[in-house]
Amino acid sequence: MEVEQTALPGIGLRHEFVTQAGRRIGVVSHRTGRRDLIVYDRLDPDRACEAIKLNDEESDALAELLGAPRIVQRLNALHREVEGLVSEQLPIAPGTPYAGRPMGDARVRTRTGTSIVAVVRAGQVIASPGPEFVLQAGDVVVVVGSSEGTEAVAEIMANG
Repeated sequence: MEVEQTALPGIGLRHEFVTQAGRRIGVVSHRTGRRDLIVYDRLDPDRACEAIKLNDEESDALAELLGAPRIVQRLNALHREVEGLVSEQLPIAPGTPYAGRPMGDARVRTRTGTSIVAVVRAGQVIASPGPEFVLQAGDVVVVVGSSEGTEAVAEIMANG
């Protein structure tokens, strides 16, 4: 997909692309941090038919909503390309040993050689969480490694 970038002097940057269905979509990133989501007229691609102003929090929420499924898709594609690489999504159930504890307490990489690459919490993706990240019941941990390693992480998360 081709994304066009245009500098807007005194304002910021505009990024635009055309969807597979032929709709032109744009995002104006203001120097202030505000983002405008632009939907262009189907018949006149130079005319905006809708402009939605988003603050930082709204921009982040939209990015996470759109990005969560894509991260999982990319990981799945990667493990199909690399022999022996597996990605798994492991739910953190209430009452499990690591619910309410920092992720580093599990020592997953040290014990299994497997990496936790993301945590999905309430539909939002936290990519590359650090060892201080506190896991909560209901989180879904995304792990990448060998099939044996991901199975070991599932056991660790469930039983300690």
